[in-house]
Amino acid sequence: MSLVYSTDVGRIKKDKPEEQRPKGDGIVRIQRETKGRKGKGVCLVSGFDLNDSELKLVAAELKKICGCGGSVKDGKIEIQGDNRDKIKAHLEKKNYKVKLAGG
Repeated sequence: MSLVYSTDVGRIKKDKPEEQRPKGDGIVRIQRETKGRKGKGVCLVSGFDLNDSELKLVAAELKKICGCGGSVKDGKIEIQGDNRDKIKAHLEKKNYKVKLAGG
């Protein structure tokens, strides 16, 4: 059994360090993926040099623009459906360098 709380110092549990993602090359890549999704397509948007809270804000904007759902997983934004053109146009307005990747 390990000590969890002490009256002297409070919580003993150590804070988890924030995950450090490798820095990208400054290019945001948008690709369409259906693998492992029962034929339903999603757009994966990757290459942002942002932390998780900023990434969630960008994902919320993209979901609003496309009018569909999505999520943030492993530093990538997943937007449901094939909305690559809308996503690309919106990100280019925000001065990101964007490339369409994959098929």
